[in-house]
Amino acid sequence: MIKIKFCGLTRRADVQAAVAAGADAIGLVFYPKSPRAVSVAQAAELVQAVPAFVSTVALVVNIDDEQLQHIFQALPLDLIQFHGDESPEQCQRQAALVGRRWIKALRINAALHDEQSIGAMIDELAAAGASAVLLDAYHADKFGGTGERFDWSIIPKQASLPIILAGGLTPENVSLAAQLAIYAVDVSGGIEADKGIKDADKMQRFVANLRHCQQFDGQA
Repeated sequence: MIKIKFCGLTRRADVQAAVAAGADAIGLVFYPKSPRAVSVAQAAELVQAVPAFVSTVALVVNIDDEQLQHIFQALPLDLIQFHGDESPEQCQRQAALVGRRWIKALRINAALHDEQSIGAMIDELAAAGASAVLLDAYHADKFGGTGERFDWSIIPKQASLPIILAGGLTPENVSLAAQLAIYAVDVSGGIEADKGIKDADKMQRFVANLRHCQQFDGQA
């Protein structure tokens, strides 16, 4: 069963709607330049709305040690999602500082990457102790959240880490993702009414469409 992460939530009501829709994980953005960024104080209120067995993920971009430690000393978050230019070694070191498991986002550009090169990058992350890898679309000026897709045909069929697919996912196309060799999907813009404002109906349709496709595939 493919796991579902809803990312970039900024309102308590949206967290509650995401949980009700069936999200497995909630992503909070600690990157000040993002329109979906939250402060530690805002995040504290959001985390209170997350029940047991739903994971909370801190998305960070090129964060320094002091800021990272402040976040995890203040909040009971489960995972770190490194979404910047961090090396595998830097991710490993910073995750150890706060005693958390971690995942790393790779920005995929079909003009530069292929299945083999992506697999090699995933191997480096696996060797450094990552729990999963997130594949997102490359953008020259943005660290994710672009709503753009990359060429899914270059996703490795076999990889040394579980693959989380992000970038351009919507309720309308998520059924296509169910056919890929992935562990999870990660969506932000595709379930929004506006930047950082989630749409409860879109969240419900996203989950329902993915689950329906998986159920149909399982019966085939």
